[in-house]
Amino acid sequence: MPRIFLVEDDREIAKNLMLLLRSEGFTVTHAPTREEAFAAADGNKFDLALIDIALPDGNGFTVYTKIKETQDIPVIFLTASGDETSVVTGLNMGADDYITKPFRPRELIARIGAALRKNGRSGAAFEIGGLSVDMAGGVVKKNGREVFLSALEYRLLLVFVNNPRSIITRSRLLDELWDAAGEFVNDNTLTVYIKRLREKIEDDPANPQIILTVRGTGYRLGGGNVSE
Repeated sequence: MPRIFLVEDDREIAKNLMLLLRSEGFTVTHAPTREEAFAAADGNKFDLALIDIALPDGNGFTVYTKIKETQDIPVIFLTASGDETSVVTGLNMGADDYITKPFRPRELIARIGAALRKNGRSGAAFEIGGLSVDMAGGVVKKNGREVFLSALEYRLLLVFVNNPRSIITRSRLLDELWDAAGEFVNDNTLTVYIKRLREKIEDDPANPQIILTVRGTGYRLGGGNVSE
């Protein structure tokens, strides 16, 4: 799955961003300062960087330069509202995009997906039983035809895709969906969403092969593979 490097000093913003990105199938490494970002950039490989321009011990432009020394990856700057000078500077340096805080979550995910696709770094596509999940682009296809899922249906599917060898308990699914959606999901609602998701992705929803029921425990993913 695509690896995101998040450089953001605001702990609350970083927490919410990591929650959002992980719910969309990304792995995230977070650094709150320039120095910590330098250290993380030396020891890790990423597919995209999200960099706040204003950091407590410097600015995001130096982090951009450091990353570009060793990794040719897309970079999106996070900037304060109305900070036109910083936006222009970042774009002139070669940044792929910028987004103004406070930002809309779905817009950010769309911009990340576009930057990854443009740079050929769309990451893993999970395939099982004729179902293909492009986690960077947020596109789900069944036998080559796009399947349109609601936000919660998609997040539910990602829980299974990100844990292909695990039995997922109903309580864990409830916790995952609560964290990702920020809204109440009860046991009955979960049953409904499992049913709806199966109707969209299974060849025979009455005899599911992708999302399997583990009696008395929860669910697990059927056999599949991840291809880069």
